[in-house]
Amino acid sequence: MTNVVSFMTANYVAQQTGYAMDDWPHGDRTTQEWFAPLTTFPERFGVLLSDVRALGFDAIDLWAAHLHHSWATAEHLAAAQELLEQHGLTVTSYAVRVGTDEAESVCDVAAAVGTTLIGGLAPDPRNAAPVLRERGMRLGIENHAERTPQEILEQIGDDADVLGTTIDTGWWATQEYDAARAIDELHEHVFHVHLNDVFKAGEHEPCAWGDGVVPIDECLEALRRIGYDGVITVEYEPANVDPTEACRTMLARLRAWV
Repeated sequence: MTNVVSFMTANYVAQQTGYAMDDWPHGDRTTQEWFAPLTTFPERFGVLLSDVRALGFDAIDLWAAHLHHSWATAEHLAAAQELLEQHGLTVTSYAVRVGTDEAESVCDVAAAVGTTLIGGLAPDPRNAAPVLRERGMRLGIENHAERTPQEILEQIGDDADVLGTTIDTGWWATQEYDAARAIDELHEHVFHVHLNDVFKAGEHEPCAWGDGVVPIDECLEALRRIGYDGVITVEYEPANVDPTEACRTMLARLRAWV
């Protein structure tokens, strides 16, 4: 089994707060404020990519706060393209919430950074399906509020050619559903995988693999069992600690497995 291993840039959600993040909107807002100005974007985006490359990754899931479709101009996109090539990084997915009437602009950014996969939340994913189909894109619906795989399947409906799921193992644990079982039950619809852990079932406090309740090895075996050959993303998005060294360790563990 061979899978591309990717780094979720939202692992640095708390970086611009000085790792003193109050909540996710706080991290999202401060990140966008840091990256949005065009005059400083190339330098700041380049530092982000350099840091990821130094960890040993050659692929990323690009979190929208680092290049948001609401403010990304043609100049932002051109700079991002150049810097991704310069640092030898490919984009495996554009990680974003696809709101109502945002599918076109989300697809524009995804295409510009060289991916055909959007991974994230969507209040009405089937509403985006025609745009995705027209643009040659797919949306992997990331489980957060869903308590069972059936709720994901209901959102996919008859649009399985362009709608699937981005498995978030930590959020399945937060919803007190076995993540490995969810992988088995959603097997033909798994577009992408965010491999992450949380300290306690029923809560969503991220931790490094093995420090929490997600059966990481069982999830990997479930992926092997269903023949999943897609991307596996290293995800660890803490509010109060720098995740860098933990991600380096997780990359080594995952590469040894794949």
